[in-house]
This record gives sequence, C-alpha cells and structure tokens, in this order.
Amino acid sequence: MGNRTQVTATRRGSRTPMIVGIVVVAVLALVVGGVVLSQRSASSGDPMTPAGSIPITRAGSQFPTEVDGGVVIAGRSSSHTLDVYEDALCPACRQFEARGGARIAKVVAEGKLRVRYHLVNLLDQRSQPRGYSTLGGNALLCGAENNVFPDLHVSLYTAQPDEGGAGYTADQLVDLGQRLGAGPAYADCVRGGKHNGEVAQNLARAAKDPDLRHQESGGFGTPALVVDGTMLQPGDDRLDRIAPPV
Repeated sequence: MGNRTQVTATRRGSRTPMIVGIVVVAVLALVVGGVVLSQRSASSGDPMTPAGSIPITRAGSQFPTEVDGGVVIAGRSSSHTLDVYEDALCPACRQFEARGGARIAKVVAEGKLRVRYHLVNLLDQRSQPRGYSTLGGNALLCGAENNVFPDLHVSLYTAQPDEGGAGYTADQLVDLGQRLGAGPAYADCVRGGKHNGEVAQNLARAAKDPDLRHQESGGFGTPALVVDGTMLQPGDDRLDRIAPPV
C-alpha cells in the first residue's frame, strides 16, 4: 500500500507547481482485489498491424458510449455509477485498465454499472513533444462519438507510449480509429483537436475538487475512482462488490 509515485506537474501559464499523487498499489488493490484479470482475456495482438501503426487490442465486452460536456458516458442508465479520472499517458491508468478494465467493461455491457470517463492532460509535459495527454484524451472522446471507444480505449492503454518518450501522432491515432471502424468524422475530430479544451477543463476542475484528493498524497492524481459520488480510498471494496473478480 505504501508504493506510490509522486508527480509534480506545472501547468502552462502558471508559476505554481501542482503536486499530485498517483497512488498505484492502493488504487489497484481496490479494483483488482486478489485477482489479476488482464485484457489478455480479450482478443489481442493484431498480426497484420502495419509498420509504425498502433496495435489493435479488442475489448472483451462492447458497450454504447456518448459524450456529454467533455466526459465519455459508457453504458446505459444504471443503479451504480463509476467516475474514472484518467490520463492517456498515465502508467498507473494502464495498470488499472490491464488488471480491472475487463470486468468493469463486462458489468457495463450487462447494464449493472455506468462509467463516466474524465480524460485529463495531467502529464502533457511528460511526452516528447509535449502534449500527448491532450492528443490521446481528445482521440478517446472522438472515439466515443464514433462508436469505437471500447476497443480504442483498450488499444491505447495496452500499447501506451512510455512516459518521457515520444507519444503517438495524430496520424497514428487516426489510423488506429479507422482500422477499428470509426467513421470519417473521427479523423476530423482528432486532427482538429475538437475536445482539447474540454480535456484541459476536466483537469482544471478535478485539481480544484477537494473530494478528489487521495488520502495518501493529499492531492489529485490519476487514476481517481469515484463510486456513486464518493471517491474510493484504501480499504473501500464497493467497486469489487459491483464488479466482482471472476
């Protein structure tokens, strides 16, 4: 539980560094419990992936999505809601997706849970060139509008770029979406940065929200998980009860 990573992120235009904690083991323990359920249970690894393209990893379960106010809404109305705050470059978010994403997707598809994905650009300065968190977050929102979010989401976290290295380009993200079956509006959405401002606004709101502070760090970090309006903290098993380990 004590294994966590502290990240200092300085937002452009501000001289005040924002200290955020990315709680790795504590958060994952809540979601995973004693079982490691990987997206390997889905069909993964595309042997026909063109050189330089992002590999496709298919989600184990499909579900409908829409975008509302810069937030991806996954699934139909349900008695339970999970809010996920994540960054396309966040390593802990990749671990969360790899270990718990498949069973969350399953209960969403079954109508037992609705998920709201808040894409943020917390790590924009940690890619070369800067800005992949915004680019990836925008692409995921574009994917949600163009019926490829489940597969796009799994693919981008499974083949996540290394923090501090080169992120994917808009052309690579467009190519991935098109191979997944997205319509022509997806390409314009990604290249035009349709949701870039909303990704930045998601971070600004989350960073100021006292209800999104991790107990261990005292600050906002990704992933942050909120079940039915209350943030998960160490020892809280509510999500395990909604999406039990298989």
